[in-house]
Amino acid sequence: MNTLKVGDKVPAFSAKDQDGNTIQLSDYSGKKLIVFFYPRASTPGCTAEACNLRDNYKELQAAGYELLGVSADSEKKQANFKNKYEFPFPLLADEDHTVINVFGVWGLKKFMGKEYDGIHRKTFIIDETGTVIKVIDKVKTKDHAAQILD
Repeated sequence: MNTLKVGDKVPAFSAKDQDGNTIQLSDYSGKKLIVFFYPRASTPGCTAEACNLRDNYKELQAAGYELLGVSADSEKKQANFKNKYEFPFPLLADEDHTVINVFGVWGLKKFMGKEYDGIHRKTFIIDETGTVIKVIDKVKTKDHAAQILD
């Protein structure tokens, strides 16, 4: 797993969002961007994390941030997740792992004694020039916006 680090330039990417629209990194040129990766839509931890960002969306926007959520779920699953919880930001349906691989968040995980490959819950904060300025490895799902704004 070759994860992007602070100071790295984010390579160009494009992926479909929950409605089938193509979203590209270049869409956010000149803006600060938060890209948060979560293992699976509608699971307890992922729901807590995304809802915390939704509930603090105005503060994040006031600080100049745009948001993108990413998982390997289908467009339909992402659309259901977004609609159910009324998220004001797009969710990328990265089924082919394009964005996941760009950021390097796919790798070996351990859960209840089992090892498997999956998405690591990480958040990347990117400045206006497309450079990573902060990486949050230990995401607090219920208090994630505070971690970003600190």
